[in-house]
Amino acid sequence: MRAQFVLHEISVGLRRNLTMTVAVITTVAICLTMFGMGLLIRQQVSGMKSYWNDKIEVSVFLCVKGSPTPVCRTNGPATAQERAEIERQLKALPQVEPGGVKYETQAQAYERFKESFKNTPAFVKSTSAAELPDSFRVKLKNPEDYKTIVGAMKSRAGIDSVVDEQQVLDRFFSILNGLQKASWIIAAIQVIAAILLIGNTIRIAAYNRRKETGIMRLVGSSNFFIQLPFLLEGAIAGLIGGIVASGLLALSKVLVFNRLQDYFTFTTTMSWSTVISTIVLSIVVGILMCAIASYLTLLRYLRV
Repeated sequence: MRAQFVLHEISVGLRRNLTMTVAVITTVAICLTMFGMGLLIRQQVSGMKSYWNDKIEVSVFLCVKGSPTPVCRTNGPATAQERAEIERQLKALPQVEPGGVKYETQAQAYERFKESFKNTPAFVKSTSAAELPDSFRVKLKNPEDYKTIVGAMKSRAGIDSVVDEQQVLDRFFSILNGLQKASWIIAAIQVIAAILLIGNTIRIAAYNRRKETGIMRLVGSSNFFIQLPFLLEGAIAGLIGGIVASGLLALSKVLVFNRLQDYFTFTTTMSWSTVISTIVLSIVVGILMCAIASYLTLLRYLRV
């Protein structure tokens, strides 16, 4: 009987304040979506760093015929003797892993280029093997020793440039980290808006049902039993908002993170288990947030 009464009161409360309830659900859904997106981006960055940590290489590009840089136009293409001397010096550096120096011809570079950008055929078609230079791909014991390689190879005859893959990835990571911070800032703003909306909704509900709560006090109902319908109203709003957010997060997996993998071949695929765990956490956070906001509002506006 008591359970039936509580359910009836929740139904009445949600119907009486339907507009406010919809506003709460919408705000909570946006808040949890931004919160979940921040977590997913964090997981993506963490996974990529772990995956690429032992795969990062330094590329020492050599001058070839047609290289546009001033140093290559002045000195001309790298000779066989210059290539041999560069390879010998690279292998002698203590920061380089044993067997970590590999020579890559223009043809080999073009094959790897086609594989890396197979999802953008127009870009591959517009690029020829002659535009890609020969290079030495160098594996370091510690990727942070990149500057040592630059210092050792700087101004050597036959070298066009030295590129560290970690620098490229760091720029990409910084973009993702910026998006993560932006999503959490939006989530924080939405949390404030949601708490204010929940407070107003519960306050109006408490005022509209002041006679019922007065009667319940007279018949000896406990404080918890009087507060329970209001708390559950907030929790249900949080649950529905979390369910809506879960759909948006699943959509982001398909439309954002999967496409990120298509356009950037150096990204790692995000698993559905990561998305599901983020969804579960977001729903729990939404329910607790709404329930706690409701309880704090009741302490002020529902004297029992």
